[in-house]
Amino acid sequence: MEEDNKLVEERRAKLKALRAQGQSFPNDWRPAHHAAQLAQRYGGLDKAALEKEGAKVRIAGRMMLKRVMGKASFATLQDSTGRLQVYVANDVAGEAAHEAFKHWDLGDIVGVEGTLFKTNKGELTVNARTLRLLVKALRPLPEKFHGLTDQEMRYRQRYVDLVVNPEVREVFAARSRIVQSLRETLVAEGYLEVETPMMQPIPGGAVARPFRTHHNALGMDLYLRIAPELYLKRLVVGGMERVFEINRNFRNEGISTKHNPEFTMLEWYCAYRDFEYMVELTETLVRNAARAARGADKVTYQGNAIDFGQPFARLPIPEAIRRQGIAGDLRDRAFLSRKLTELGVEHKADQGWGSLQLMLFETVAEKHLVAPTFVLDFPAEVSPLARRKDADPGLTDRFELFVDTKEIANGFSELNDPEDQAERFREQAAKKESGDQEAMYYDADYIRALEVGLPPTAGAGLGVDRLVMLLTDSASIRDVILFPHMRPE
Repeated sequence: MEEDNKLVEERRAKLKALRAQGQSFPNDWRPAHHAAQLAQRYGGLDKAALEKEGAKVRIAGRMMLKRVMGKASFATLQDSTGRLQVYVANDVAGEAAHEAFKHWDLGDIVGVEGTLFKTNKGELTVNARTLRLLVKALRPLPEKFHGLTDQEMRYRQRYVDLVVNPEVREVFAARSRIVQSLRETLVAEGYLEVETPMMQPIPGGAVARPFRTHHNALGMDLYLRIAPELYLKRLVVGGMERVFEINRNFRNEGISTKHNPEFTMLEWYCAYRDFEYMVELTETLVRNAARAARGADKVTYQGNAIDFGQPFARLPIPEAIRRQGIAGDLRDRAFLSRKLTELGVEHKADQGWGSLQLMLFETVAEKHLVAPTFVLDFPAEVSPLARRKDADPGLTDRFELFVDTKEIANGFSELNDPEDQAERFREQAAKKESGDQEAMYYDADYIRALEVGLPPTAGAGLGVDRLVMLLTDSASIRDVILFPHMRPE
């Protein structure tokens, strides 16, 4: 730390001296070219052909490497697309410009005009005729050969992480392509992108603990949304039959490699369709995203090969449990309770068979779901917004998509019976009164919307951050969120 402070003070002194000499830093340098563009256009030419071309370029970037010699020096500039070498010599740039350049530091942002050539080693290089110091960096970059490797520091100082670790920039470029793919797939299917409130008087659409805030002008408490679901379904009631939102959600819960209190979800709803349609569309969305991110159906995540090109498996919850050697009546509460106790899983006396069955699935089966798998037949007890199966009201027409043991998406045929929904809200409200802070609130206006009439509808939500993790081989959700939440330093 003391060494860093000393370097900062040295750079401050350099900046002070430059200003004393009358140097200003006007905002008038407009680069005409980027490193990747020049490499693509001229990288294949040999020395003679490039010399004949006489390509004049104007670039700007951060100085990442510098080799100072007598009458000539080299530097490497980095822009948003890559790196390009610069050659600075007395006989072209001028002795004064070269001398000034020698005192510039790694991390400084520099503008260069010149002519392209290739060195004896075949490296594309700009022979600088004009150099300008555009920004004086007061803080040094991490040691040049090792970059920024401290994981916590990478998250706290993402701006430095992006500068010194090019692979991080590619993760977020891939994230952008994934989000764009999701949007384009839904638009092509006739969906309309909409926006719904982030601050809500009643948080709904998921079983989660919300963040609370206060609106001074209205004199009322509001909640940051845990999901946009109930608002999106209100729009379907209003006649907007295909809608989607790529949205930020907030849940006041734990932080882990798979959880961040602020995260991105895609949710979409379609009138006159059922969960089978949603299963098929979810598979299409994920497959298209893989192709957008990686250019292929097959990816490797943390050493596991995953093929998004093959039809995704389908697996009912009871079958998933039985595959782990558990036999018995999976709707017998006493049997389920005994099994969970044997496995050391705490549970409560007021939990029904549906809740216990899901807990057993999560304990013994979820960890084996590596290949893309749609898990089916969720109990109604744990699916307060999903439509019951006609043939078996104890279950719902619901699915969850798992890949590499992670839940990626959740969807169902929507519950559009206002009386059934009101009763399930009352059950959730009772849980909240008994201390369950993640239970849903009773939303009277949403019941009123259902009473106006929600067409038969299917909906789904997809965790964008977790999908990006899979498609960029990132071990933690913090690796795919530009500014993840951290404890204060």
